[in-house]
Amino acid sequence: MSSANAARRPVVLIVEDEFLIRSHAAQIIEDAEVDVLEASNADEAISILEARSDIAVLFTDIQMPGSMDGLKLAAAVKGRWPPIKIVATSGFVNVRPNDLPEGGRFLAKPYHPAQLMATLRELTVGP
Repeated sequence: MSSANAARRPVVLIVEDEFLIRSHAAQIIEDAEVDVLEASNADEAISILEARSDIAVLFTDIQMPGSMDGLKLAAAVKGRWPPIKIVATSGFVNVRPNDLPEGGRFLAKPYHPAQLMATLRELTVGP
C-alpha cells in the first residue's frame, strides 16, 4: 500500500472500559486496514478528540464508568464534532432510535466481527 493510501485510512476511536473487549474490537478493525485509537472512558475519548481532527467514527460502549456513559458521549461528540459518525454497543441496554444522535447506529453485544466491519464500512465509505 502506498503512503498516500495509508494517509487516507479511516480512523475509528473505540471507547470501551473492558480491556479485553476493547482490544478484540481494535484487532478486528485494524485487520480491515482501518486505523484505531483507544480510550477506556468518555473523558479519555474527549481528550483524544480534542487533539485529533482525523477521527471518522466513534465506536462506544454505552455502560461505562466516568463522567458520562456512551449515550451522553455520543450526544456530546455529535454536538462538538458533527461529521463524526457514531456507533454504540451494549449487551445490557436496549437502544431506541431516538437515544442516539441522527445517523447513529447500535450493535448489540456480542456482535459478530463481520457485522461490526459492515457497519464501519458503510459509515466510512458509504453503501
